[in-house]
Amino acid sequence: QVQLVESGGGLVQAGGSLRLSCAAGGSAQRLNEITSMDWYRQAPGTPREVVAILPYDASSDYAHFAKGRFTISKDHSENTIYLQMNSLKPEDTAVYVCRAESSTATWESWGQGTQVTVTS
Repeated sequence: QVQLVESGGGLVQAGGSLRLSCAAGGSAQRLNEITSMDWYRQAPGTPREVVAILPYDASSDYAHFAKGRFTISKDHSENTIYLQMNSLKPEDTAVYVCRAESSTATWESWGQGTQVTVTS
């Protein structure tokens, strides 16, 4: 329904930081229908799991492993979200994927993902 393009992944050492971006594109109608934008991650051989959610009409929330280390935010246009990741650990290594949801129009879109690799 919307196009999501992630960026900002890379290779970092444990304890380092990265900031991921997710830019949403599409028609003005679809962009206006977004009610939440979220970050998920998937490591090889593991199920995809939620990292952080940013409902447009509620407070953000985080997976337990992300609390105190990760911060999800939006820019002023509200068409781009970010995931600031600090104190990264090797177990954070995964493909991080952006998701947009419309709870009003009942659709969701997924990005292609950006690789985050954390070395010990």
